Amino acid sequence: MASKERDPVHWLAQRGGVRELLRIPAAIVARMARIRGGLYDRRLKTVEEVGVPVVSVGNITAGGTGKTPMVALVVRTLIARGYRPAILSRGYGSKPGMPNDEALELARLLPETEHVQNPKRVEGASRLVDRGADVIVMDDGFQHRRLARDLDLVLVDATRPLGLPAPDKGGDAVETFLPRGLMREDLGALGRADLLLITRADQVSPEELEKLEIRLAGAAGGVPVALSCHRPEKLWTPEGTRSVETLAGLEVDLISAIGNPAGFERTLTDLGAIVCEHRTFPDHHDYSSADLEGLGERPLVTTMKDAVKLESVGGPKHWVLEVGLDIYRGVDWFDELLSTLPEPKAASLRAGLRGGLVG
Repeated sequence: MASKERDPVHWLAQRGGVRELLRIPAAIVARMARIRGGLYDRRLKTVEEVGVPVVSVGNITAGGTGKTPMVALVVRTLIARGYRPAILSRGYGSKPGMPNDEALELARLLPETEHVQNPKRVEGASRLVDRGADVIVMDDGFQHRRLARDLDLVLVDATRPLGLPAPDKGGDAVETFLPRGLMREDLGALGRADLLLITRADQVSPEELEKLEIRLAGAAGGVPVALSCHRPEKLWTPEGTRSVETLAGLEVDLISAIGNPAGFERTLTDLGAIVCEHRTFPDHHDYSSADLEGLGERPLVTTMKDAVKLESVGGPKHWVLEVGLDIYRGVDWFDELLSTLPEPKAASLRAGLRGGLVG
């Protein structure tokens, strides 16, 4: 069973007490988000193009919905179609001049793909175009509307649709804005999407999934809804790669600092692993050797995102579960949307022209 005392999301998920005072700043955040969104909707705030197509992968909540494996899937699909994609991200949680954990994970998954982290998305995108990118994949870009995009792919986690899990004592999950909840925009913002992708759709009951689909369809006004699952692909160990079937019946410990640690644990138990302890930490947590004290008697399994940080920390050796994203319903919509982008040669020409104008 997961150890939750280190996870602030678990604290927020409960109701009552001092945490409810956070509804005051949450109301302010909600108001500001609506005002800002309205300015963009009425074209009173500037939207800038950079000369090549932009595909945004995002969500309306803070926390893990599966954006990193989705970015990898989009990039690989574009490469297979003849594009030269590059990745643009804000770089949340990174130290000056250093890549953050998502960037390090993407570098392992896509070692040949250019990646720029810059909170000024237009500036970062321009750098990528100047380096020869003919299409940009923007990670966590749904709220960053100043940079024009051709496609908005928006992810919703079936296990935590609006960010927070249900309270321990039962009842409905808290659905409100940061900092009381994890929402960054209202459900109605989903109407801007070109495709809604429900992730971890296999981890909820058919009844829950149907209810969520109906809710999303009503909020998004006809935007197509696809379904996906997190697919375990391989297990990296100090002795080399192993099949994920190795975990069946095996007692393991877990450690993670991600947006949805419960989803990670569920993936392990679905593989047949017996989870004895799961140490969870806040998303983007910087590990220390003290965080791993007492671990090592059993195989210690972590995510690729966590592995890139654990490697620099002394402690027991760990196993890394590599997970991909599998769109098992609606993949035709995904393919058709990518087909609406300009052909690679045309995109390259646009990039070249833009570079000439800049020079």
